Amino acid sequence: METELLFDITANLAPPLTIGGSPEGDRVIVYVTGGKFEGPRLKGEVLPGGGDWFLVRPDGVGTLDVRLVLKASEGDLIYMVYRGIAKLPPGGMASGPFPIRTAPTFFVSSSSKYKWLNAVQAIGEGEPVQGGVRYRIYEVK
Repeated sequence: METELLFDITANLAPPLTIGGSPEGDRVIVYVTGGKFEGPRLKGEVLPGGGDWFLVRPDGVGTLDVRLVLKASEGDLIYMVYRGIAKLPPGGMASGPFPIRTAPTFFVSSSSKYKWLNAVQAIGEGEPVQGGVRYRIYEVK
């Protein structure tokens, strides 16, 4: 599979809201408070208001359900959606860093210079960082 770097992104996160003990596992809702992204063809900021409706399943695997709005440096808005898997360590999320793998897609106005993102399937690799999360996002060619 051939890939090309789209951008690196860091999202700042509010403290999590946890709904524990549901039949599906522990739901951890995390809101995005801001951030930034930058790559060879686009850069800008992560707008506040997005979030992750993260689920820690009974088998200890974390599943992501994320929605973000990115604002390119020229002002264009980009809606980024992704699901993914977090391979949690045996002690859970609080016991240290863990790898995250995602599959982002994008939704952009057809009048935007970034409308080419509407046809992109991306993959991402990331990890939690102090106060947030960091990813490297690649376009699958």
